[in-house]
Amino acid sequence: MRYRIGLGYDVHRLAEGETLWLGGILIPHEKGLVAHSDGDVLLHAICDALLGAAKLRDIGFHFPDTSTEFKNIDSKVLLAKTYRLVTEKGYELVNLDATISAQRPRLKDYIPGMELAVSGVLRVDPELVNIKATTTEKLGFEGREEGISAQVVVLISKLGDQII
Repeated sequence: MRYRIGLGYDVHRLAEGETLWLGGILIPHEKGLVAHSDGDVLLHAICDALLGAAKLRDIGFHFPDTSTEFKNIDSKVLLAKTYRLVTEKGYELVNLDATISAQRPRLKDYIPGMELAVSGVLRVDPELVNIKATTTEKLGFEGREEGISAQVVVLISKLGDQII
């Protein structure tokens, strides 16, 4: 199969006293994400999208939150390991499109840095990575500032295949 699509989704609870990592960068905010790792919902959703596209199960299978090996791990490490699994199976990224849902903080000024961080970890052209942010108009857990979620879709192709 030449092309495969993957969808990833992740959510984490916000709490005071935690750090807020999104898209591989630290964002100043009075709350951060609660998780076994650094809680970067965007990178976790990217991992799941890539793993799903390559039929490699999910992030919890490869990096279980019951393992001390992954306690407080930088999610950029998880993303690099994930992409290595995908490329070892013979695939490469065609493009990635992501949406982060958070009422606060406002993320638009951080998006270029996130895109550079993600493309840097994946070692791909930044033009292949698109990240967007939205609020939920104060609806749901994101709107109540209880948590942040991310959705990601990726397209991968067999190494060397060209889109016509």
